[in-house]
Amino acid sequence: MENRTDKNSYTIIFAIAMVVIVGALLAFTASSLKPKISENQRIEKQQNILYAMGVNNNDESSANFVSTAKAPELFGQYITKQLVITGNDVREDDQAYLIDLKKDKAAAAGDASKRNLPLFIGEKDGKTFYVAPIYGKGLWDAIWGYVSMDENMVIQGAYFDHKGETPGLGANIKERFFMDDFIGEHLLDAKGNFKGVEVAKGNGDPTNENKTDNKVDAIAGATITGNGVTAMIKSDLKLYKPYFDNLKN
Repeated sequence: MENRTDKNSYTIIFAIAMVVIVGALLAFTASSLKPKISENQRIEKQQNILYAMGVNNNDESSANFVSTAKAPELFGQYITKQLVITGNDVREDDQAYLIDLKKDKAAAAGDASKRNLPLFIGEKDGKTFYVAPIYGKGLWDAIWGYVSMDENMVIQGAYFDHKGETPGLGANIKERFFMDDFIGEHLLDAKGNFKGVEVAKGNGDPTNENKTDNKVDAIAGATITGNGVTAMIKSDLKLYKPYFDNLKN
């Protein structure tokens, strides 16, 4: 009997079989790689946190993480405590760095008291650092960062990153010339009220010598991305102020 392979039924059966086979292979590959992907994400977060508190391999101009091989050891060496702040509740949690800020924000549905806020306390050169993650929206997609503060909410270091900002413009939020401007900036005003830090155009301080004006110079051609950085600093870091107020009580 002649096999006919030019019938529509044959084409449909073949297509279905290929979809099933390819789907199964992709599912198997994704499942096999999931532990490795999760481990890489964990190490990347550790590198980000360490970078913000000044534990990095920066050269004169470039931003460089500590190596992936050394990150877990250095994280354990410098980070002395991981906290999760939920409303008035503060608890230790050695998995705090795994909290997904995007999902947590969505789950809280605008109620700040329901947010789970990770805070990483580190010690370096006899000084205490408080590192908080932040998350927001740039021009094209998500932006995020880690900001290191002292007990007075003065910024000691920052690391920013993005998913899809424009190269040479908004993408420059992860360049040292921008991130280093935040070092020394005060998040509070002279009366102790939370002000944040504004990424401002024409702020009259292009060399960023005034650290109490709550402003840093904007990146040319990246207004919307800069506004996104301003917004996530103000919205997310403000939530930590009660914790810092309690440090002084």
